[in-house]
Amino acid sequence: MSESTFVENPAEPAGARQLTSCRLVGARVALDADSAVKAEVEICNGRIAAIKTVRPAAGNYSSARLPEALCAIDLSGYLLLPGLINAHDHLEFNLFPRLGRGPYLNFEDWAKDVYQPQRPPVREHLQVPKPIRYWWGALKNLLSGVTTVCHHNAAIPRSLLGAFPIRVVDRYGWAHSLAFGGDVRKAFLSTPPGSPFIIHLAEGTDQRSKEEIFRLDNMKALGSNTVVVHGVGLDKAGHLLLEERGAGLVWCPTSNVFTLGRTLDDREITQHMKVALGSDSVLTGKGDLLDEIRSARDQARLDPKQIYSLVTDSAARVLRLRNGEGAIRLGGPADFLAVLDTGDKPCAKLSAMTTRDLEVVMVGGRPKLLSAAAAGKWPRTVLDTFEVIRAGNIERLVQAPIRELLESTRKLLGEEIFLAGKRVTA
Repeated sequence: MSESTFVENPAEPAGARQLTSCRLVGARVALDADSAVKAEVEICNGRIAAIKTVRPAAGNYSSARLPEALCAIDLSGYLLLPGLINAHDHLEFNLFPRLGRGPYLNFEDWAKDVYQPQRPPVREHLQVPKPIRYWWGALKNLLSGVTTVCHHNAAIPRSLLGAFPIRVVDRYGWAHSLAFGGDVRKAFLSTPPGSPFIIHLAEGTDQRSKEEIFRLDNMKALGSNTVVVHGVGLDKAGHLLLEERGAGLVWCPTSNVFTLGRTLDDREITQHMKVALGSDSVLTGKGDLLDEIRSARDQARLDPKQIYSLVTDSAARVLRLRNGEGAIRLGGPADFLAVLDTGDKPCAKLSAMTTRDLEVVMVGGRPKLLSAAAAGKWPRTVLDTFEVIRAGNIERLVQAPIRELLESTRKLLGEEIFLAGKRVTA
């Protein structure tokens, strides 16, 4: 199969198009980290048109009570959370195994150790065409409840992005790092107005890593739109400078611990106004964004309310997302997760969540991931473009060409394909 197979946006059946406008009824809806209410959510053209609180005596939610053209999806027994934002990933590297034997003093030492393009497993994985690897990276994120991801590398072609089941940030400036980023000042100045400039910085525990933020500032490339990824090497003065410039910080705890032997602690994280959580790729990260959430809870001991913000509203601020991503609000995109409602606060539910808990992922009002139980709540025509994926011991329906992806990938990597460390089959 050629790379072009995964470039154009496939046509969708009429039922899928119609479901950009619908009403979600019966669920408890997260208003913020601490509170959720029983409400009906009306979706028109992929955006939230109304959120109507429901009194306990309001009765059932049959479609007969609704306008004939507006389909009702009964999500009674579920909690709706905003779609998650993954602030840092390299989508093309999520089929790889973890590489390296840390801890290293800095990421350059790690890169020199693991980058062996003529040797396995790097050689075989680099032979998989990038469009296919991008698709797998998008699926890794979908399977962990991510509806918006920031890819750190050259922009992915828009024709390919249009086919993905999730949103990929497509307005940003970037440099890999001070070591590998070329003309960093030029990259900063070339960043589109109002967009983030993203750079790996202070990804180490040595003196050179500690000094990088001051070098970036001397280049006049540390501004309010700058997003520092990792920041492990920042000392007190570095953290103060980051905050003075109004820059953002992306934290990738499991990647940092694997590569460097440590990560930022709760005091370093909570002193910043603009901070987000990122999974990084599985070259160094443990797996997906839910793994990072649990690490933030268990290892860094962050409060669940703080964690909730790191993957919703605070992440949206860091990445300068302007369309309402990271919240359930009027006029915002209809990006949701649905999980079984246990009566917990939204932040408590999120901080303990695993991929098994995800019953529904919606992007722009359309379901993109469904459990077998949840699939029965949608019209059959909506499911025409869905295929089964098994990741580890979890099975879900996703809107993606899983069989074709597996066929193409197996030709180069063999029968056993691992995505974010989990074996995938159809």
